[in-house]
Amino acid sequence: MTNRIRFLLNDQEVSLSSIDPTATLLDYLRLSRRLTGSKEGCAEGDCGACTVLVGRLVKDQLVYESVNACIRFVGSLNACHVVTVEHLAAKDGTLHPVQQAMVDCHGSQCGFCTPGFIMSLYGLWLTNAAPSRAEIERALQGNLCRCTGYEPIIKAAEQMGQTRPSALFDPLAREREKIIAALNAMTSTDTIVLEGDDRTLIVPANVEALANTLAAHPKATIVAGATDVGLWVTKQMRVLNPVVFINHLSELQDIGGDEVGITFGAGVSYSAAFERLRAEIPAFGRLIERIGGQQVRNMGTIGGNIANGSPIGDTPPALITLGATVTLRSVSGTRTLLLEDFFIEYGKQDRKPGEFVERIFVPRPKASSHFAIYKISKRRDEDISALCGAFYLETEGACVSNVRIAFGGMAGTPKRANAVEAALMGKPWSEETVQAARDAFDADYQPLSDWRATAEYRQLTAKNLATRFYLETSGHGQELQRFAMEAV
Repeated sequence: MTNRIRFLLNDQEVSLSSIDPTATLLDYLRLSRRLTGSKEGCAEGDCGACTVLVGRLVKDQLVYESVNACIRFVGSLNACHVVTVEHLAAKDGTLHPVQQAMVDCHGSQCGFCTPGFIMSLYGLWLTNAAPSRAEIERALQGNLCRCTGYEPIIKAAEQMGQTRPSALFDPLAREREKIIAALNAMTSTDTIVLEGDDRTLIVPANVEALANTLAAHPKATIVAGATDVGLWVTKQMRVLNPVVFINHLSELQDIGGDEVGITFGAGVSYSAAFERLRAEIPAFGRLIERIGGQQVRNMGTIGGNIANGSPIGDTPPALITLGATVTLRSVSGTRTLLLEDFFIEYGKQDRKPGEFVERIFVPRPKASSHFAIYKISKRRDEDISALCGAFYLETEGACVSNVRIAFGGMAGTPKRANAVEAALMGKPWSEETVQAARDAFDADYQPLSDWRATAEYRQLTAKNLATRFYLETSGHGQELQRFAMEAV
């Protein structure tokens, strides 16, 4: 074992032998390093004012991603390169093209959110020489401007791509080989353990070490992306001990597949899964685009969304409907179960002490099937679901031969609509059948009212989504338009 976390911060190496397991990167930047360009606006990964870039080696390639420093823990940064807004301009004060474009297009008003916007745009500038408007908007989903200055910012994004000075100007291009060498030297082949003040931080060297760590500390908090755990700390002020970081484990970040289905390691981020899902299960790809902002998608993981067990997690309803399985691992070996069986009741999953989610297998929908996911939230982008429903349908002739429906936000766990499915099975796939099956939702779900939606709204919306699914799968375009008008 070793007892140091090492990472690059702009152009300096940082080595820490003592750090609180739940110390956030934002607090470290502002309080310990006096890098105050990154701001705290929400402390929950919503507003993007704290955005920085974090670079890491992925299969020997240096990859930078925008992240929310307010919920990213310092303990997760070993062998990473943290880049803040202070690093962009040249030593003589010449602004980076991204910064200059913001000046030229008057993209900054009060200025509070500006550093976060610049860092999100810088991440886009590094990877996309000529982004489309849609790509720009996607990159900025996780940044909120309280002065409603989006149009000038988008114009700045369009302009920045037209300015590409010598690669020697950009700090990350200029020092690329040096950065790669430094991160390689920091990559630990040993488990990192930092202890102090009765708090323990552990960074396992590999998956086997993770299993051994959890056997020794079965009540440890496992942190991958921290998009939810971060709020336990910043909002609920929870004390977590020990904390085990797994975001570096490449063994949990593989994506594989065959003609039967796709296998995702539990550590695969939403961003990493997006292209595969968009190409092979388009409805799922469209859902990924609506999970948080780009920063959250870069940090959050599919396995974490499952292991957390939230009843309003976005991916479980879709995964359950597709018949996904989850594989759990411990020092005793592995076991695989249907994902729908993993969720037992609110706050309780079928995960034994010492077990962790290792991978998720997603069967491919049949070519002749119909599959849809509907996320209902107060705003389209970067919002938590009031409810999220997924529908899978196969027909033989005119009749339903296989149907699976699951919802999040309607019960204490993501849950199948068994009564609705029974009311549809073997019946003609028709408006009359769906209309008759709507009442079965009352047997499946008894949702609660909260600040996101009332119970009545959730129940009626779930029924209406069944009707929408029928209209979409039956080619009733005019009826769907009428239905949407009436729903509004």
